[in-house]
Amino acid sequence: MKNLSFENYKKALSITNELFQKDYQFAMATTANHIPSLRFVDTYFYDGAFYILTYENTNKVKEINVNPQVALCSRKGYAFHGKAVNIGHPLLPENSEIKNKLIVAFKQFYFKHYNENDPICILKIMPENGFVYKDGIGYKIDFVNKTAFAEPFTFNTILTEE
Repeated sequence: MKNLSFENYKKALSITNELFQKDYQFAMATTANHIPSLRFVDTYFYDGAFYILTYENTNKVKEINVNPQVALCSRKGYAFHGKAVNIGHPLLPENSEIKNKLIVAFKQFYFKHYNENDPICILKIMPENGFVYKDGIGYKIDFVNKTAFAEPFTFNTILTEE
């Protein structure tokens, strides 16, 4: 196995799709005035980007409007950095495909938590780099150059509830 290659990128992207093409919760970091802010968000990975449904007036949306750089990290050590953009309301015609995917992925809460008549929006996070692992191999992914570095990796963090 070559350590840095397009083949590793394809494998890492396949793993990313497998792991996150469903409702997956990450801690998402944004910044305002050089002060970081962190919150948990439900995400869905599709076509090379993460999607989040939220209200327009949330701090995360306000912070992304000023500084689009965000970070995602899971309790299992998966991590991504990239740029976020507000792609608008789910009812916009250009958002119909992703809206339908979000309804399925977020079926537990989409219509319970969100009213499509409210000022809600979809955030799209385009990862620039990230880290995933599977079957004893960790992948440091460069989404911009479409390469990934692969090396042996064992997740050995002890997870706690609190």
